[in-house]
Amino acid sequence: MKTLTTIQLPAASGRHRTLELAQPATLETLTAPPTSRVAYAAGHVVADPLRSGAGSPAAIDWDATLQLRHSLWNLGLGVAESMDTAQRGMGLGPAVALELARRTLAEAKSVGGSVVVGIATDQLDAAPHSLEEITDAYIEQLGEIEAVGGSVVMMASRHLARTASGADDYFNVYGKVLDAATRPVILHWLGSMFDPSLEGYWGAPTIADASETVLALSRAKREKVAGIKISLLDKDHEISFRRRLPAGVRLFTGDDFNYADLIAGDEQGHSDALLGAFAAVPRFASAAFAKLDKGDVVGFRDILEPTVPLSRLIFETPTQYYKVGVVWLSYLTGWQSHFRMVAGLESGRSILHLADLFDAANGIGLFPEPDLSAARATAYFRAQGL
Repeated sequence: MKTLTTIQLPAASGRHRTLELAQPATLETLTAPPTSRVAYAAGHVVADPLRSGAGSPAAIDWDATLQLRHSLWNLGLGVAESMDTAQRGMGLGPAVALELARRTLAEAKSVGGSVVVGIATDQLDAAPHSLEEITDAYIEQLGEIEAVGGSVVMMASRHLARTASGADDYFNVYGKVLDAATRPVILHWLGSMFDPSLEGYWGAPTIADASETVLALSRAKREKVAGIKISLLDKDHEISFRRRLPAGVRLFTGDDFNYADLIAGDEQGHSDALLGAFAAVPRFASAAFAKLDKGDVVGFRDILEPTVPLSRLIFETPTQYYKVGVVWLSYLTGWQSHFRMVAGLESGRSILHLADLFDAANGIGLFPEPDLSAARATAYFRAQGL
């Protein structure tokens, strides 16, 4: 491949901007899970490029998808499987999500990789359902994952958000599912910026009121709650909330805007990590934890904080399309061979957004082979007539 020093990117003016390619960041990564924090990257799925498209059934390149999981494990990161990063609810249906979970759990056993699996109620149709039906749907998926040796993340239910009339309904549904679990469960509080249908989740008009319900549930079922993942993009709330959790219940940050500060923590505690952002910057995350394991908080921040502006760009409004940025960077870094997504979701972001992502990623030395990344981006933009 011809060595490149610059790339021409599309610009809002309709012409182009010239960007100098940066050298790759020098990173000393882990090969085993970090000891200072629990860290999961929410992995994405690699589509079958010949069969995926809007309106078509989910077509997965299983070999490439599982290789991504091995790449994360090789960096010491755990995998949060069948979550929204894997396009759950945006092209990935419940049957394929279950197959994905089973395949990943089997692969994890072969290498000792860490996995948690998302469960939901998405096997139910879009019609209204009773609280009992919603509870049974959760328990069905719980049983399927526990039957193959997996632990679960109890994802937010769109069905429950439509049916519940108040906080008591949430408390009762979650309580029954937790009672049925044979392994500790991670709860997931997903904000409406990620999924507008979850507005008012936990049956409360404000985050403060919702917090009281979640905290009460965590206290009542503390033996069944391993932790809670909060994805509200509100750093101050997360810090306040984690200080009120019962002992032994972890706070897994899902804040893709402020994760460096939240994981670093303070004298009163820290957040662990379960992040879609780590699927976009896995080498940086691994290297940062290597520093933190040695007690080098400054070194941890020096590596991870420069990734935050890139993550904020990936997760900009409309936030639910952040998966496009994760896949785009996976393609550019050579972790997959194409830029196609399940359900044609790559169309969810603009060409200018993709160009901005290249610029931001290049700026922190994300690309291990800048020439490859530049060639792939250039070829893609040219294919769009640019």
